[in-house]
Amino acid sequence: MLPDSNSDPIDTPSPVDRVILPSLETPTLTKAELAELLFERLGLNKRESKDMVEAFFEIVNEALVQGTDVKLSGFGNFAIRRKAPRPGRNPRTGEPIPIKARNVVTFHASHKLKAIVQGDVPPAEEFE
Repeated sequence: MLPDSNSDPIDTPSPVDRVILPSLETPTLTKAELAELLFERLGLNKRESKDMVEAFFEIVNEALVQGTDVKLSGFGNFAIRRKAPRPGRNPRTGEPIPIKARNVVTFHASHKLKAIVQGDVPPAEEFE
């Protein structure tokens, strides 16, 4: 909720202000932005930063394609879940349509990530 023009500004930070990556201006974090953050914060050159980001996502993709869960400590878990076939319905026509069985990727956030998003940021030593 935004304060009205007659009230004092609220001192509590918004969820965007509490984000660990304060240099991000867009609500979407792209691979290019991740590479730029590695360049700025770790001192890697831009090519190394881009390669590191690409390698990370390639490893995650390969693991998920093979059916292996991906667990990122302090962040969350990615898992493949098999969805059974089921009857569906075309919302426009109401016509019944069978929905095929498929694999879907699910993500479950860790308790640490949930606490950060809620603003209950744990002490910094827990991230080391």
